[in-house]
Amino acid sequence: MKIRLTAGTSVAVLSISAGMAMAGPASNATEAVLAANTAPSTGLDPATLRSALDNVHRAGMPGVYAEVRDGSQVWRGASGVADVGTGRPVRPDMRQRVGSVTKTFTAAAILQQVEKGSIQLDAPIGRYLPQLVPGERGRKITVRMLLNHTSGIPEYLPYAFPSLKEWPSLRDISPESLDDNRFRQFRTTELIEMGLAAPAAGEPGATPGVYSNTNYLLLGELLEQVTGTTAEKYITRNVIDRAGLRHTEFPAGPRVNGPHSRMYEALFGLIDPPRDYSVYNMSWVMTGAGLVSTMEDLNRFYDRLLRGKIVSRSSLAQMQRTVPVISHEGQQIEYGLGLHKLTVAGCSTFWGHDGTAWGALTTSWTRADGERQTSIALNLTRWNKVDSSGNPQSHPIDEALSALHQRAMCG
Repeated sequence: MKIRLTAGTSVAVLSISAGMAMAGPASNATEAVLAANTAPSTGLDPATLRSALDNVHRAGMPGVYAEVRDGSQVWRGASGVADVGTGRPVRPDMRQRVGSVTKTFTAAAILQQVEKGSIQLDAPIGRYLPQLVPGERGRKITVRMLLNHTSGIPEYLPYAFPSLKEWPSLRDISPESLDDNRFRQFRTTELIEMGLAAPAAGEPGATPGVYSNTNYLLLGELLEQVTGTTAEKYITRNVIDRAGLRHTEFPAGPRVNGPHSRMYEALFGLIDPPRDYSVYNMSWVMTGAGLVSTMEDLNRFYDRLLRGKIVSRSSLAQMQRTVPVISHEGQQIEYGLGLHKLTVAGCSTFWGHDGTAWGALTTSWTRADGERQTSIALNLTRWNKVDSSGNPQSHPIDEALSALHQRAMCG
């Protein structure tokens, strides 16, 4: 069985894969333990999980770390290095830029306001933000369409990062904008205007929808409008704190607080050797993909969300109403309101999200019954080099990562 993850990432390029061949010892860098006060379980096989994790590192990933839960059983593991220069080992408790996993947090905050009566899911966005989305667009596009990417509003990222403007043609992009924007402070409304000024991606409400970070920046502005505080503060108080997360936050500056890995971007072989982007101003994508978290926190968050502890059961049912959406990678996915539905043949159905920031890739999936959870972090992105036609080539990391997800999610 092969699991292919094709979620909408936070980066305006085709694939969440990225590539670099790298050699180094793996076994002595692996830390995999059962959590204290848990008995051995047939649901988790530490040796198999540790081997699958090590194989991802051996295939070329500098560092990979994960937390897998099965009922009361918890396994945490790490393999490889957090810094290729010093050899500092990666650890399972490290913080990570989790990219578009942020969208589930933002969607949960919106649903809370729906429960309060401050927002109506099927009301036009122009009712709340007439200056940002005026005219016919503002009348046709609803809050629900922003949440499930059927608004037809295109992605702003190719305009915020001009050297990527020719995507999806990988032959015509360059890494120049990544460095230009490292410390740039974007205004959210500036980014939204870029998306609104671009040619529409489709008609409002039409399916399949087209994944776009512009939608989630608008949702951040909507939160601010109805709550009277910034979206980041509202999400922190009412989603992050309600879930009891201790290591999840919107970064206040370009640096990640607490223990973390360097984050290496290869941009399909255009950056060779891959460059560290762990220091980066995330104003370019805050309520769409700006959060920092840990794998333990992500599993706790999705557990609480899917048990009806963050939003009501009726709101969760709305979040799990999916429509077909075309991801940044050009794949059709099943997307609800800030939640992906992933069906693995011969295994089960999972809910969650994945995402990238420059140099960091994260996936977090929870089985529909809530009993099995997998959150995985990697510190290298877009490792696949492209062929003469501009298509990403396969890389050993792809197979190793697929095997790790299979072992972690399905046993």
